Amino acid sequence: MTDQALTYLIVPGWNGSPDDHWQSHWQRTLPNARRVQQSNWQQPQRDAWVGRLQAAIEQSAGPVVLVAHSLGCITVAHWAATADARLLQRVQGALLVAPADVERQGCPQELTGFAPVPQQRLPFPSLVLGSSNDPAASAARALDFAGWWGSQARILAGVGHINVASGHNQWEQGFGWLYRLQALAGDAQRLCA
Repeated sequence: MTDQALTYLIVPGWNGSPDDHWQSHWQRTLPNARRVQQSNWQQPQRDAWVGRLQAAIEQSAGPVVLVAHSLGCITVAHWAATADARLLQRVQGALLVAPADVERQGCPQELTGFAPVPQQRLPFPSLVLGSSNDPAASAARALDFAGWWGSQARILAGVGHINVASGHNQWEQGFGWLYRLQALAGDAQRLCA
């Protein structure tokens, strides 16, 4: 166990998370929270996005919890599939909210460069939150992702893409899922001790 402060890395999806998005609210609310900044939010490039995530983790002095949304979830999966063990060990857990299905029919062209979705198990505790009516990924696909990644999963009823358009601005209820993830991470650490 480290004495260094936990860093929450906010990992937005396509087009970033505007000021009224729950990720921006969480960034302002959570202690020691930082956003993974991308150079191009509108035309995402997989290697560039994965590289920016890697750099953000490298720049964090202590343990990290990833809070990802949509394409950010797929970015986390790509990063974890190629990252070295030293950095992977720094990640205590990942909250993966409304992962985008970049292989779906009708997927925006800007996102297809992130296909195929990695199927490797994530080497840290993770929790996938999907929705019964998310236009970016069906509930079945969200459960597929969770199965591949070894994540716990919950499908929330009628919450859309869990973004501003679906009314998720501050999303205070989401903190409950973050605390659940952190409890999973604590359990995993105790098992390894």
